[in-house]
Amino acid sequence: MTNPPARPAPEGRAIDDSACPDLQGALELVGRRWAGAILTAATHGAERFGEYRALVGGISDRMLSQRLKELEAEGLVERRVIPSTPVQIRYRLAPDGHALIAALQPLARWSALRSAPRGARH
Repeated sequence: MTNPPARPAPEGRAIDDSACPDLQGALELVGRRWAGAILTAATHGAERFGEYRALVGGISDRMLSQRLKELEAEGLVERRVIPSTPVQIRYRLAPDGHALIAALQPLARWSALRSAPRGARH
């Protein structure tokens, strides 16, 4: 089966990655492997590295550490160092992380409905 020929974009209205850089950037951020699972774990109360590891099954320590650093750099996760013996490190959603989760919830509902059997869709 062949695809129909693509229609040309209206004059001066070609769409590429630069058409909506904000949306593209957001999709690339949350589309990174494990990022969504880590953010979801934070909403379920994970604070310590071991709690994240337990909630995000299958992730390696190295990948979890890398993703937490990236999410922190993006301002989605806050990292706190608690001076004790031994030193404790806690992670939690930053305000932007909470806002992102709120924005993603409708997408998650859409995805759940889409993956539901046809007769169960509303």
